[in-house]
Amino acid sequence: MSAGHADPFHHVRNSQHIELPGFLTDGGLTLPTLHIFGAELPITKYMVLQVIAALLAGFIMRGLAVRVANGQAVHGRFWNFWEAMALYIRDKVVRPAIGVPHDDHHHDDHHPAELAHSLDAGGTTGSPILAGTNGMAMVAVGHPADKYLPFVWSVFFYILFCNLLGAIPFMGSATADLNVTGPLAICVFAAVVMYGIQRSGFLGFWKSLAPSMDLPGPLGYILLPMIWVIEFIGLLIKHIVLAVRLFANMMAGHTVLGVILGFIAQTADSGFLWYGVMPASIVGQIFIGLLELFVAFLQAYVFAFLTSLFIGAAVNPH
Repeated sequence: MSAGHADPFHHVRNSQHIELPGFLTDGGLTLPTLHIFGAELPITKYMVLQVIAALLAGFIMRGLAVRVANGQAVHGRFWNFWEAMALYIRDKVVRPAIGVPHDDHHHDDHHPAELAHSLDAGGTTGSPILAGTNGMAMVAVGHPADKYLPFVWSVFFYILFCNLLGAIPFMGSATADLNVTGPLAICVFAAVVMYGIQRSGFLGFWKSLAPSMDLPGPLGYILLPMIWVIEFIGLLIKHIVLAVRLFANMMAGHTVLGVILGFIAQTADSGFLWYGVMPASIVGQIFIGLLELFVAFLQAYVFAFLTSLFIGAAVNPH
């Protein structure tokens, strides 16, 4: 599709070669292969991009944590932007999706006068003080689902930065590779099982996969194992789909971009036809690029939302 490449999908595949502009390096940059205990470990482009995404996510979360640690409002458009996203994931995704376990007492119902008295006395309600409006501080009373926030936040921001790096020319989106989204889904599956076991115990969690039904003795012995197997397979399939959905959406977007730009190379020797295809391809790439920017945020949100739903189902068994 482009000159010098027999594989039309080279721009969305992982490799040890990073294409860079000619004024930076002639022909790009080839990453090294490490030799560890006699085994070869090739360093690939997506490995580097994942490290960059993790460092960016850590930088953002660390910066927010430092700025809210003293109870002061977060200042600056840059930090306000990331704070708004973090609070949105907390208030509109994690808390509603995971909910409140039946045996937990919700603590968000304190009377405002009690909170004001606590602040006037120099005390706290046991929860972090978050930035409010007009320089006022607001006390966020703890929610039972907040214990799962660090994991969901990590998943969201990590995937978001992986997606956004794909919008940079000559880079790529690591989440467009099933070898990346697959381990992410495995991490979510492990977290779901771990949180479910913490909540209900080892046997209680696995038993809860099958709903409680008032069945006669012989019929229950036959149907309950079958239902449990179906529910267990469904649990696995949900996390497999979690990986495939993210991979397919990111892969498809970058492939479309590559195909549209490839039209320019295909018509390079066609004379007057090139003058019509070239500007149309560039305009199409710009609009689809903007759509891809939206998809980068959307897919991170969807992954975080589904992760919260799976955790909610594990800690609130039916």
